[in-house]
Parts: sequence; C-alpha cells; structure tokens
Amino acid sequence: MDMSEMAGHLIRRLQQQSTQVFLAQTQAAGLDLTSVQFAALDTIAGQPGIDQATLAATISFDRATIGGVIDRLEQKGLVQRVVSEQDRRARRLHLTPDGAQLLAASRPVVEALQAEILAPLSDTERATFLALAIKALGQD
Repeated sequence: MDMSEMAGHLIRRLQQQSTQVFLAQTQAAGLDLTSVQFAALDTIAGQPGIDQATLAATISFDRATIGGVIDRLEQKGLVQRVVSEQDRRARRLHLTPDGAQLLAASRPVVEALQAEILAPLSDTERATFLALAIKALGQD
C-alpha cells in the first residue's frame, strides 16, 4: 500500500498543515498562543471552574501533559488555578481578565484560518470532509 493511501499518514500530514497555518496566522496577528492553549482557554471560558482532568478529556489531550499547558498559561497570567472547596486535591481553572482578552482577540483569527487549512477544497468538499472527520472520531 502506498503511503498516500494510508489514513494515518494523511491525518498526520493534515495535522502538520493545520499546526503550521495556526502558528503562522496567530503569530502574524501578534498572538502568542498554540492551538492547544487556544482549546484550553476556549474550554475554560465555556466551563469556568473546570478541573484539569476534565479539561484534558474535553479537548482530547493527554492528562499527563495538560499540567504543563496550564502551567504556561498560568505563567502568562491567562489562567488562574483555585483549590476546589469540594476536593482539596483538585484545582479549578478560571480565565483571568488577560486570558479572556486574549481569547476574544484570538477567536476571529482562529475562525478565519479554518478555511485556509482546507484551502484546496470547495465549500461542499469542506462540509463533507468535516462531516466524515466527525463520524470517524465517533462524534456523530
């Protein structure tokens, strides 16, 4: 089987392309943010007080690595960890005002770059691709 017919290889290449576009567009807009950091900020904004384990599951990120992502967001002053009153071992996550401001500034950039990731596809093909990707991930 040729690598161009291997789903795993093509998905990896699309991930690389997506990451390159994301970094290029966010850097061009003067934003210091990775795609995982954006996903974390966006999820925390939608679910204030979410704990790290739930955040990791929600954005499909490794639980062992999410702590480092949150550490960096906290060091940048974008996220605040608060000890849970129900479980002293758990840390609840909240956006700081700077985090909310960065998220608001980055959303239009991230939304605009989505078309660039799949630029060779027509609008109909993009819709089909997205529907099939959602189905392949078992999220339909």
